[in-house]
Amino acid sequence: MSPRLLAQALAPLLGLFIIALGNGFMSSLTTLQLGTAGESATMIGIVSSAYFIGLTLGALFNDRLILRIGHIRAYTSFASLIAATILLQGLCYDTTWWSVLRLINGWAAVGVFLVIESWLLMAGDAKIRGRLLALYMIAFYGAGVIAQAALGEISGWGGTSPFMVAGMLATLSVLPVVILPQVSPRLDQVEPLKPRQLLGIAPTGLVGCFGSGVAIAGIYALLPLYLQRIGLDVGEVGTMMAWVILGAMLLQYPVGRWSDRKDRQDVLITLAALCTVLSVVIAFLPSDSVALPAMLFLLGGGVFALYPVAVSSAADRAPSDALVPMIQGLLLINSLGSAMAPLAISPVMTSYGEIGLFWAFAVINLAMVSFFLWRRGKRPAPEHPAPFAPTATFSPSGAELRVTEELMHAVEEHPSMAETQAPAAPAERA
Repeated sequence: MSPRLLAQALAPLLGLFIIALGNGFMSSLTTLQLGTAGESATMIGIVSSAYFIGLTLGALFNDRLILRIGHIRAYTSFASLIAATILLQGLCYDTTWWSVLRLINGWAAVGVFLVIESWLLMAGDAKIRGRLLALYMIAFYGAGVIAQAALGEISGWGGTSPFMVAGMLATLSVLPVVILPQVSPRLDQVEPLKPRQLLGIAPTGLVGCFGSGVAIAGIYALLPLYLQRIGLDVGEVGTMMAWVILGAMLLQYPVGRWSDRKDRQDVLITLAALCTVLSVVIAFLPSDSVALPAMLFLLGGGVFALYPVAVSSAADRAPSDALVPMIQGLLLINSLGSAMAPLAISPVMTSYGEIGLFWAFAVINLAMVSFFLWRRGKRPAPEHPAPFAPTATFSPSGAELRVTEELMHAVEEHPSMAETQAPAAPAERA
């Protein structure tokens, strides 16, 4: 990568890394604080779901705000909101108040992702977008691992210290964005395909994206509660969560290479089946088992890899002019699944205890296995021209970042892969 390109990409990547260090452990911290206060799993699910609802709303509307005020002003606004919501959480404890703050935090967080993704999109041409996306994921997941691993140490400084540190980092993340050299990115508005259209083009991809959204949100929002209730302290919870995110980061590439060589439907079936088995195994593990970190590492890798494989499977069938709106639609479907997950899973934990989390994971993944097998019997999988790209599920702008020139050429050269009834992409709005 050229020094010029690195200089252009350094500001957004450094800003992302700093803000993700603070905001990265807020889901775990919120869950643990609520659990310590004696709140029920259902109430914890409601508060946690507010964050993912904010993500969904932000993915729908934040691009219009950025178009009006510009990327740098938008980033500073979103980062300031994140800092304010975090500090206000530490200032006042109330479940209704925290729900509102987490919703605003989610809305602002996806705005940050949208700014950074579109910034990277314009930093270079299509030939190097894959490398930019890889740096993007390394910065985000790397910060997440560090943040979770440091949660116990930071919590030991005092009751409000984690909120103060996270808020401070969100504020400091503005500095590289406003000081370092940068390009002036351009963001176009593209209308995502509706669920009914997605169901016509790629039902396997739609179900895979929705199911992975449910599972990923369950991990972020409710796994810390499970770990707390089996007797782990804050530091041990952070370490276990770090294992999950490390699995998500390290296993995406080998799974992606595997999906490029094999039938993607078979890969999805295998991943969902593996997550089902892992969930059942963890449900029966003793709470002090030394195998728990390894099981969570594999579960994180499997759950987080489901989404990019599902997107690649959908891209195999999409017409070239529908790629960007299709992937944006899948992102929103994934966000919808994330918003529903805590509300759907937390009552299971209330009824069956903390172990209900993994029984819920098992049911979700088993349902995906059943659907994928049914689709496998209805229609054989196509040859897949769309190359796999490790994918983070953050904002609709990421759709354009991952639609590379290689992907466009591959789909254009295999028009038979797309269904003849697939709708055309909606026209871009002025």
